[in-house]
Amino acid sequence: MLEADDVVEAHERVRETSRWTPLEYSHTFSDMTGAEIHLKLETFQRTGAFKIRGATNRIATLPPEDREAGVVTASAGNHAQGVALAANRAGVDSVVVMPEGAPISKVKATRNYGAEVELHGADYSEAAERAHEIEREEGRTYVHAFDDEAVMAGQGTIGLEIVEDLPEVDTVVVPIGGGGLISGIATAVKDFDDDVRVIGVQAEGAASAAQSLEKGRIYERESVDTIADGIATRRIGDRTFDVIEEHVDEVVTVSDSDIAVAVVYLLERSKTLVEGAGAVPLAAVLTEQFEFEDDEVIVPVLSGGNIDLNTLSTMIVRGLVETGRYVKLRTVLKDRPGALEDLIDVIATHKVNIYAIQHDRTSRDIGMNAAEVELDLETRSHEHVAELVAGMRERGYEVELLA
Repeated sequence: MLEADDVVEAHERVRETSRWTPLEYSHTFSDMTGAEIHLKLETFQRTGAFKIRGATNRIATLPPEDREAGVVTASAGNHAQGVALAANRAGVDSVVVMPEGAPISKVKATRNYGAEVELHGADYSEAAERAHEIEREEGRTYVHAFDDEAVMAGQGTIGLEIVEDLPEVDTVVVPIGGGGLISGIATAVKDFDDDVRVIGVQAEGAASAAQSLEKGRIYERESVDTIADGIATRRIGDRTFDVIEEHVDEVVTVSDSDIAVAVVYLLERSKTLVEGAGAVPLAAVLTEQFEFEDDEVIVPVLSGGNIDLNTLSTMIVRGLVETGRYVKLRTVLKDRPGALEDLIDVIATHKVNIYAIQHDRTSRDIGMNAAEVELDLETRSHEHVAELVAGMRERGYEVELLA
């Protein structure tokens, strides 16, 4: 079992490559929740995520003969970059296997940090199988993304920073993919004060930890489906399961829509870019997936900011839809001069901004003398959307909400 002393020892090694990241009080999220919210901004970490900590500690503890043989790992992105940079700084050759669908930005960054990258498999588990083949074929050391005590200890240095910067902390909220991050943080935090709660958060489409705890054994999903690619693992680790079972107070889940809203709020209100996996702790707080008291001191760990721009654009649109600030709808107009102008007049009356209009006379679902119109609209709230739809229907338009 990982011990607090392992985390303390790791902190000295990790300082060689990682930053002591900021812990910032958020007026916005404190007002929204009634709690006292302090954001742990691992988004400002080297490589843009916490993974550099565990990778540095693991590579620093390799004996000389293993350093000479090099390392190999599998990762969806952040661990890949952490291993690449840590190995480069230590003069160790590295190979990283990434899923074929890994974000292009993360693949490029991993190569830029000095690793040889191989794309293989549909998800982390299949990439890991290939990485273990390379481990056997080339005699490299496999640096596990989470199920390794040295890696866990490195990630746990975040917990040491939190309790030193904010000793009055009541609750720390941490993302769970394979469990390495929360295992390290929980070990450090519980050693400081066993009364501090540690809450784990998973995406609904990649949730295995809660089921594992309920069953008392590792539960492995057949597949994963979430926009939070950084925690898209089928199962938690064997070693991390033991630590989670011992030290984590509760595990909850959030939907992709909840995650998207958290990403949008962080961008808009905190001017902070966070990837999906990094946003899940705040999403859990905002949607009250666990109970907390007014003025409770809560630290959501925003674990990384390495988000693919295409994914970001999708998340922004989803987040705006979920908060009632973007709507896509369909209606049918009579195919005559002035019909579109009449529709736009209704929209303008409700002070709705038009992003885009698609006008189609060829649909088989409408009459020969009609035209189907799809509109992308900027609105202010769900109430504003409801007012618009009601106003359109009062004027005789059939309205179908598409998003």
